[in-house]
Amino acid sequence: MNLDEILNYRRSVRVYDKGKPIDTERVKHCLELATLAPNSSDMQLWEFYHITEPEMLVKVSRACLGQKAATTASQIVIFIVRWDWYRKHAQFVLDFERENVCLNSPKERQAKRIKDRELYYGVLMPFVYARFFGILGLFRKLLANVISLFRPMMLEVSENDIRVTAHKSCALAAQTFMIAMSNEGYDTCPLEGLDSRRLKKVLKLPHSAEINMAIPCGIRDGNKGIWGVRCRVPFDDVYRKI
Repeated sequence: MNLDEILNYRRSVRVYDKGKPIDTERVKHCLELATLAPNSSDMQLWEFYHITEPEMLVKVSRACLGQKAATTASQIVIFIVRWDWYRKHAQFVLDFERENVCLNSPKERQAKRIKDRELYYGVLMPFVYARFFGILGLFRKLLANVISLFRPMMLEVSENDIRVTAHKSCALAAQTFMIAMSNEGYDTCPLEGLDSRRLKKVLKLPHSAEINMAIPCGIRDGNKGIWGVRCRVPFDDVYRKI
């Protein structure tokens, strides 16, 4: 399929044919492709739980409120936001960028580019992602508003703003995963209606981890899992050319 066909094929399928299993390795490969998704500052604050064992599928389905999409799925992938990994990921990207600059930048520019990345990933990212009961976010917000009086400045820097940023990046990975699955002829359904506390307990996640969404996977059972024609508001209602 070409991209148009893939995007038109992808639907939120809510009933799967349990008699048609899907290949675990192909799903895993789609998750590898999901890591290619764009994400804020390349921090990659996500984690994927690929549920394949029958007993675990039952527990996860229950935490997903027993929805048909979950109870009939062959496999389920849970997308997790790991805000708490910001320090080690910032260090990982910094180490990578040091080598990347040396390999791919002109020698006369390497020192400055490395210094820029050390400032960004060694100082700025740990400062932006740090949290302490909302206090650090409030300080960042006040600082950003003062700076914005003199030059353009990003203002969404509170702890809640950064949480939203991390979830948006994870959602981009989830969307990339669903498109990759459609390319394989597999179906998915993003679920946000779930009991996050129970699901975190089932997966034995730390308190700092957050559920982004659950994505049941399988092969659609005819038209049972698709609720008619896809509904979209008129394009002209949302398109603005300036």
